[in-house]
Amino acid sequence: MTIIELFQKLLRFKSLTPNDDGAFDFIEEYLGADWTCIKVDMEGVKNRFYYKKFNENPQHLCFAGHIDVVPVGEGWPIDPFAAEVVDGVISARGAQDMKSGDAAFLYACKHAQNFDGMLSILMTSDEEGEGTYGTIKMLEHLKEINMIPNYAVVAEPTCEEVFGDAIKVGRRGSINGYLTIQGKQGHAAYPEKGINPVHQIAPILEKIAGFDLDNGDEYFAPSKLVITDIRAGMQVTNVTPNKLDLMFNVRNSTNTKREDVEAYIEKIFGHLNYSLRTTQGSYPFVTNKESKVVKAMENSIQEILGIKTKHSTAGGTSDARYFGAFGIEAIEFGVINDTIHSIGERTTVKEVEGLGKVFEDLIRKF
Repeated sequence: MTIIELFQKLLRFKSLTPNDDGAFDFIEEYLGADWTCIKVDMEGVKNRFYYKKFNENPQHLCFAGHIDVVPVGEGWPIDPFAAEVVDGVISARGAQDMKSGDAAFLYACKHAQNFDGMLSILMTSDEEGEGTYGTIKMLEHLKEINMIPNYAVVAEPTCEEVFGDAIKVGRRGSINGYLTIQGKQGHAAYPEKGINPVHQIAPILEKIAGFDLDNGDEYFAPSKLVITDIRAGMQVTNVTPNKLDLMFNVRNSTNTKREDVEAYIEKIFGHLNYSLRTTQGSYPFVTNKESKVVKAMENSIQEILGIKTKHSTAGGTSDARYFGAFGIEAIEFGVINDTIHSIGERTTVKEVEGLGKVFEDLIRKF
């Protein structure tokens, strides 16, 4: 089975979160008896950890990904699970995010002749969903049995314009804020008798809208406070609102914590009658640029693709954040990211074949 045939096989599983549609049974059969499989299943989510020990060196390199995909949506001109090759392009749900990466590391690992230590593959069926019972649960189990990897490569789509132009060495966290300003409802003709929270917030909006909470660094852009929703009033013109609700998000770097966001809101809104609730869905992490896995990936990209890659922390979140939380030196590298989750999601044969060769080179020289 070629890497493209493997890719097509994976794409044809209708693995909508958290259903693997039988993909993991196929993967276990594909890897063969040389690979041991650990299963952690709960709440309808399937997690798989496949590993092969080549020698007694404690070095452990893990490739990671997810088999689940987002819903198809309406408007596809083709069957989104047919996965046919047309002029060197494969259009299918999951083509970029992220069965291209899955196919590349599965192929590279299956065909690895030797490795100085242990190779492993961690996959989940719940990355596109809440992720509560996904990768994090498998990592918790691996910690319990003393099998946590030293290094991880998550094969999410990372490249921007040219295949090979970017690897992710970290990810920002995500902090959500829910702010309420309490006013006093009144008649629009007698504004002095009420307390209008819209008027209260108007002069201080510029202090929060798009505000940078830190200056960023060599790895991260500034942690920016982004307002996502403001609501007040009764949708009438003669009644001033009783309260105002505001929502915001901060994609934070390692330089800004949730407590810093709350302290800044207190500084700006402390003179008003306000309440604030914050939640944090993910936490930032960064892998040092001198890490062995960073250097090795740079070298393999240069060797196979002839490109000097750059380091990035842009974008949303991925399961790489869980590896970072366990002290694992993790990076991400995959195909170009320009159609993920969209109608007509696609990638190219050339990219998938190239990704497989990069991973093969990485394993061979690590």
